[in-house]
Amino acid sequence: MIAYKFLRDGARGPYTGFAWSPDTWVRADGASVCERGVHACRAGELPYWIAEELWEIELAGEIVEGGYKVAASEGRLVRRLEGWDASARRALAEACAGRARGLTVNGDPRVAGLVGDVEACATAGLAAPACYLSALLAERASGADARRAERAAQAAWFAEHVL
Repeated sequence: MIAYKFLRDGARGPYTGFAWSPDTWVRADGASVCERGVHACRAGELPYWIAEELWEIELAGEIVEGGYKVAASEGRLVRRLEGWDASARRALAEACAGRARGLTVNGDPRVAGLVGDVEACATAGLAAPACYLSALLAERASGADARRAERAAQAAWFAEHVL
């Protein structure tokens, strides 16, 4: 299975600090989402896991699918997606801010304040909080379907600009 994995600079795991080496298989004792194994995500889940580096990863062995990620007993980094860089992070954050500005906030100052927060994230090039806040804003403005639509728009951005 081909999936995607966000890593910190230097191909390090964002949570474990594990140092990955491209084209080297990593094996775990089984796979369980959030418990053990090699974790990755599908294209539609990319907005939930943003970090500095984005890699295509091949998963093998036991594969378990979770709500927003997958775990496998084996995985190896195939290639770094060089299109995911500081410029792309800023562009994604700006796309989120653009959609946030277009939402009707019904005069609720808490919701209206989120628009400013998303814009501040865009100015700073902070894609991860911009994605989260714009989805939260969409939900507060129009409900759960709007949140899902915002997350889908974010995933579509990745498909168009990075993958």
